[in-house]
Amino acid sequence: MKLLPTPPAELLPALRSDTWFDQCPGDFQQTLLRHAQLWSLDDGEALYQRGGRVSDLCCVTAGALRVGAWGEDGSASLLAYIEPYQWLGEISLLDDRPRSHDVVADGPTTVLRIPEAALQDWLAQHPVHWRALAQLACAKLRMTFMALEDIARLPLEQRLAKRLWLVSSGYGARSGPPRRLIRLPQEQLALMLGVSRQSASKALHALELRGWISLRYGTIELLDWEALRALSEGPST
Repeated sequence: MKLLPTPPAELLPALRSDTWFDQCPGDFQQTLLRHAQLWSLDDGEALYQRGGRVSDLCCVTAGALRVGAWGEDGSASLLAYIEPYQWLGEISLLDDRPRSHDVVADGPTTVLRIPEAALQDWLAQHPVHWRALAQLACAKLRMTFMALEDIARLPLEQRLAKRLWLVSSGYGARSGPPRRLIRLPQEQLALMLGVSRQSASKALHALELRGWISLRYGTIELLDWEALRALSEGPST
């Protein structure tokens, strides 16, 4: 990783496109930006690894991060795909335990890192703001419960539609309109859903035949976002 010049204050409006950050009190927002360091990562470079003790709070500002686990035998699992301006790292900050997953850059990526020591010192003087970090963690916990429920009750096509909808809306964190173009290869999407690439490809082509998506190399264009949302929210079939 390479440390870049001090993050400009002009980042604040973009950071506020994230629902969680936008709802944080103003003094907490300013504190995060004041202590933030901007780092660049090369493709495949780790932001942190499973078992690591660094507990900085982080936010993607360009590129993307893959969150999962990569075994020495080549096995892999992918839990989330983090894009601008989504935050991560709050769990280890809250419970003071090692990182639970690997987080690596998908292409050239820049990340804001708020050093744990500086944030802990400020929170010790302003303990009411621990609630904001708890809210960030709870939002992700709700998403985890929802994903577990989906595995149990939804067929793959509906799970896929829901995942595309969630990724396009930043897992519900993006305050603006959903993105229409998702840079997510089919292999990674299959890992996120816990199915084979062949199964994911079949479900994607079914959505494409409906005219709801268009498949490109390494990307998926959402042509009918409302239809995908309706399918993802509809009853199990």
